[in-house]
Amino acid sequence: MVTINNSYLALKNYTAEEILALSRAEKDPRKRIRLLAVALFLEGHSRTDVAERLKVARGSINAWVAKYLASGPKGLDAKKNKGRDSYLTSSQKQQLSTYIEEQSMSSPGGRLTGDAIQKYIQLRFNVNYHPNAIYKLLEQLSFSWITSRSKHPKQSPEAQMAFKKVSTGNDP
Repeated sequence: MVTINNSYLALKNYTAEEILALSRAEKDPRKRIRLLAVALFLEGHSRTDVAERLKVARGSINAWVAKYLASGPKGLDAKKNKGRDSYLTSSQKQQLSTYIEEQSMSSPGGRLTGDAIQKYIQLRFNVNYHPNAIYKLLEQLSFSWITSRSKHPKQSPEAQMAFKKVSTGNDP
């Protein structure tokens, strides 16, 4: 079995058998197929033959082999897609977090809706968010969207206590 040492990965020229062993140990299925493609290439198969055997495009095989030859097995790691930049700056996100915390504690009824957050962002920062994006933004800000039981604005704790059952001593 091949032991994996990160500093060793980039420096060593691997044999096809070692790459195949890395492929078998790999948990990520996409990286596993990349390693398998490189192992087949190192065994002497043509890139076209490797592409046909693995049922992938020849261009993918070319790219994987080139990445392997340039960076070793680390070059076959999946790159995290950056995605679109946020419409809000970090200071605006901090202001939004403060607003959400304050409003969730003080708003009538004890609820803060995604629509209310969307309107706040529009008015305060002049940025339009799709309603679905509001919930993704809340997740980025480490808020979980849990719907709590609403409270009626005219609810009275004193009236609730008076309504509760009086203990008779026979209650379990």
